[in-house]
Amino acid sequence: MNDFFLIAPHAYLLLFVFVLADALGLPLPAALVLLPAGAAVALGTLRGSLVLLVAFAGFLLGDALLFVLGRSMGWSLLGVLCRVSLNPETCILRSAELFYKRGKLAVLFSKFIPGMNTMAAPLAGSMKMRFRQFLGLDCAAALLYVVTYGGLGFLFRDFLAMIIRSFQRAGHVFADVLLAATTLYVVYRLWLYQKSKVYEIVPRVPVSELAQRLESEEKGRIFIVDVRSHGYYDSGAQRIRGSIRFEPNQLVEEIKNLPRDKDIYLYCT
Repeated sequence: MNDFFLIAPHAYLLLFVFVLADALGLPLPAALVLLPAGAAVALGTLRGSLVLLVAFAGFLLGDALLFVLGRSMGWSLLGVLCRVSLNPETCILRSAELFYKRGKLAVLFSKFIPGMNTMAAPLAGSMKMRFRQFLGLDCAAALLYVVTYGGLGFLFRDFLAMIIRSFQRAGHVFADVLLAATTLYVVYRLWLYQKSKVYEIVPRVPVSELAQRLESEEKGRIFIVDVRSHGYYDSGAQRIRGSIRFEPNQLVEEIKNLPRDKDIYLYCT
């Protein structure tokens, strides 16, 4: 077990890279390195204060970057982060709904929620949360996450050692299984990506075209619907003149109110 953690000269760098990658939405879960790092602290191979500092810095750097990008890029960045989802629009809507309903708690516990761990920072930026407020919540969230998984590794170091020894005895068999599983996972994600491309085919019209129709005699045949998501719409928000508001989370009911004899235009964030 001790030999396993004697990558110590590079252990802190490896920890930082994994945590930063996790914060940026890459498929490198920080928990995979925080657990053995906690065990290494218990064995005296790594220093607990440095593990905490390095992991903390990785989370804050990644989250601060996504917060700034979310403020400047908004919805387009969220779409990129949800790209691997089966339905990117649903991914964004669910994340925005959770963030809107839970507010500060969504940031504080977001790192423990799959999908939301990457979306919280850019959502906070795009929804104009104050950076100082976000930073305080994110610091608490990062500390909670690092202490939780590092602490589990610290407490269950003997169990982790048993697992690692089993992997070492398995030798190349384990490596082959891991390679096969990774290949299957990549193929599965590519299949999901190809399947979800159908959602990219959304008919759009130029704003100028709609404006011309609203100024013409055809305006009586036009029905405009505001479907902006939570956090981007409130009761005092400006809307296109003559449009009505649909609640995105009640679309099944709202769709029943759509007219069948008019041209329907939707607009979102």
